[in-house]
Amino acid sequence: MNWTPDDTWIALTGALCAMACSLPGCFLVLRKMSMMGDAISHAVLPGLAIAFLVTGERASLPMFLGAAATGVLTAVFTQWITRFGNIDQGAAMGIVFTTLFALGLILIVQAADHVDLDPGCVLYGAIEFITFDTVSLGSTEIPRAALVNGGALLLNLTVIATLYKELRISSFDSGLADTLGFSSGLLHYLLMTLVAVTTVAAFESVGSIIVIAMMIVPPAAALLLTRRLLPMLLLSSAIAGASAVLGHWAALIVPPLIGFERTNTSGMIAFTAGLLFTLAWIFSPTEGLLRRRADALSSADGTT
Repeated sequence: MNWTPDDTWIALTGALCAMACSLPGCFLVLRKMSMMGDAISHAVLPGLAIAFLVTGERASLPMFLGAAATGVLTAVFTQWITRFGNIDQGAAMGIVFTTLFALGLILIVQAADHVDLDPGCVLYGAIEFITFDTVSLGSTEIPRAALVNGGALLLNLTVIATLYKELRISSFDSGLADTLGFSSGLLHYLLMTLVAVTTVAAFESVGSIIVIAMMIVPPAAALLLTRRLLPMLLLSSAIAGASAVLGHWAALIVPPLIGFERTNTSGMIAFTAGLLFTLAWIFSPTEGLLRRRADALSSADGTT
C-alpha cells in the first residue's frame, strides 16, 4: 500500500465530517430520534435542486442555504404531523422525508440538462476526489471539503459547549427544561438546525450514507460504554474519527486481498463504524454480551 498526502487529506476530511456528525447524533440518540438524521439527510435534496434552479449555478452559499432550510423544514413538518395528525413520529418522518426526497429527485431530473447534479453522488459522496478542489492558505493547498467539514465541527462544538446544560436537561426531561425557563421547543429546532447544517456540509464530500451512519453508530456505541453525557460525546467523537481513518485505510488494502480493484471509501467508513459498534456491544462493561454471559453464569452458580 502506498499512502500518499492525498490519502492523509481524505482520512482527515472523513474524520472531521464523522466527528461533526457524531456530536449532534449523541443528542438524537438520547432523545430517541436517531432516524431524524436519516430523514434530514435525504430531505435536503430538494433544497439543493431548488437553489440551483433559482440561481442557475452551483454556487456553494445558495445551495447550502437551500438545503439547510429544507432540512429544518423536515423537522418542522414532522413535528406538525405528529402533533396535529396524531401520527407516530416514526411514521411522520417517513412521510416527510420520502415525499421531499422524491421531490428532490424529480427536480434533479429537471435540472440534469443544465448541470451535473447526480443523485448517486448525494448518496455516496466523492471523498476520493476532494483534493481536486482546494483552497490556498499561504503555501498550503487545503481541500475545500476539509475546511467546510472542519467549520461544521467547530460550529457544533461551539453550540454544544455554550448550551451544554440546556441541551442536557432538555434531552433527558423536556418538562423540567421548560420549568427551569429553557425553551425545549427552541432547543429542539436548534438541534435540528445543527443536524441540517452538518448534513449539508458533508454532502459534497461523503454523501448521505456517512451522515446517517456517523449520526447513529458512534453515539450508539458510546452509549454502550458510558451513561454520562460528556464521556459519551468524547467517546462518540473518538469512535467516529477512528472509523474514518481506519475505514479509508481498509478501503486501500482490503480490495486487493479479496480480488477487487477498489471499493468506495464512504461505504468502508460506515462498515468500519459498524465493526467498532460490534466491539462495544461485545465488551460493554454494563450491557455487553460478555458481561451478560458472566452475569448469567454467576446467577446460575448462585442457585446451585
